[in-house]
Amino acid sequence: MSDQYDQKPPITTTDAGIPAASDEHSLSVGPNGPLLLQDHYLIQKMAQFNRERVPERVVHAKGSGAFGYFEVTADVSQWTRAAFLNKVGKRTPVLARFSTVAGELGSADTVRDPRGFAIKFYTEEGNYDLVGNNTPIFFVRDPSKFQDFIHSQKRMPDTDMRSHNAMWDFWSLSPEAIHQVTFLMTDRGTPRTYRHMNGYGSHTFMWINAEGKKVWVKYHFKTEQGIENFTDAEANAMTGEDPDYHRRDLQEAIRRKDYPVWRLEMQIMPFEDAANYRFNPFDLTKVWPHSDYPPITVGRLVLDRNPENFFGEIEQASFEPANMVPGIGPSPDKMLLGRLFSYPDAHRHRIGTNYLQLPVNQPRVEVHSYNKDGAMRYRHNGNQPVYAPNSYNGPKADPELHPEASWAANGELVRSAYTLHAEDGDFVQAGNLYRHVLSPTDREHLASNVVSHMSKGVEKQVQERALKLWYQVDQELGGRVAKGLGLEAKSELSPAGD
Repeated sequence: MSDQYDQKPPITTTDAGIPAASDEHSLSVGPNGPLLLQDHYLIQKMAQFNRERVPERVVHAKGSGAFGYFEVTADVSQWTRAAFLNKVGKRTPVLARFSTVAGELGSADTVRDPRGFAIKFYTEEGNYDLVGNNTPIFFVRDPSKFQDFIHSQKRMPDTDMRSHNAMWDFWSLSPEAIHQVTFLMTDRGTPRTYRHMNGYGSHTFMWINAEGKKVWVKYHFKTEQGIENFTDAEANAMTGEDPDYHRRDLQEAIRRKDYPVWRLEMQIMPFEDAANYRFNPFDLTKVWPHSDYPPITVGRLVLDRNPENFFGEIEQASFEPANMVPGIGPSPDKMLLGRLFSYPDAHRHRIGTNYLQLPVNQPRVEVHSYNKDGAMRYRHNGNQPVYAPNSYNGPKADPELHPEASWAANGELVRSAYTLHAEDGDFVQAGNLYRHVLSPTDREHLASNVVSHMSKGVEKQVQERALKLWYQVDQELGGRVAKGLGLEAKSELSPAGD
């Protein structure tokens, strides 16, 4: 920027392009007199400043992002007709955003929390948004509980402070959360950087090929930088040393052209397998064992450009799971189905009715829609008809271009958990994670992280209830937590088994 010192600066203008009279002085009656309402530029500056922040996201408020591309590295046409995946070597421009979940805009990057991992693919068939986390699972399986879960992680209404007691009260009353809580309490709950963590679509999705054949899939973005995590002590230290550490690391890595890369691996389940699989494959609290459905590498995600305007390109970016291009569709995952409504509704409130006309959210294809008007709309259809059907050559849908992603369903209207499969217990996979995936050091850190977290203002009755869940995950783990909390060991509780 040093060469700019010698250049003649442009003339300051109002937002309407009118030259401004002064950068420093308001219009007043004499040097010491009252200010005048007719000082339009002063009023504009003050009013604009008061409104220069949109409401922060209710969840995933603190984050960062970058632009890049997705490149296809393997032929997947046997599984999906999606155009952006139809040729090896094909590249699609993308925007990726990473975030914490519970913290506000000013919170520290390195707190213990899941991390959002959202990608917008600007495809030739419209925008495709994949909105996931750095974990392959989640805390709840029904969208009715999502709002309650988030409330338990946010600030309490009386004190306006976060409560570990509320967190553990909710978790201990929601056994389905234990798999994700186990993952969160390992060192993967405090990743060293955004570049050194995996990303997952988490949900089960449907892929449909050109012949209409359907399969169920899961997305795994594996970091090629390698997994690196902070210990609890290191993460806590970094919250004070540099609260923007993850944001700074991502920007600086791209600036020095050390571009982060993730390898996309897909798990593919034949459509017919889902009905009789040993647990419900659409349950967001569970993973598909790789021994049953081995991951297949199909592409790579590369981030190579920082945003030029953080507010315009990251803060105003909108991601919505409902944006699925032809060849990709939802599954019976209840959490996913709830998110199809929730996300675009949140964007309409936060950044306005016409958020998809903002440059960062605009598709790279022409839009032919019957939606009209609303605040801040600037792209219109002129004298084209604004209703369908019509006699004046307005847009017409073609079902063959985007066949519905469907599955058979029948039964009474009920409020119920999923129909149980043979291995639908809430503790099986969490126990397997502890016994068969974590190293001895990882298991030690998990127990100490749980003890530390549960020692911060959590009432004894809540500790005891949560302890019963840890015993059902694994008896050794339960014993470690009991010892660390100074609670009586319950050796008669047996683990759930493999």
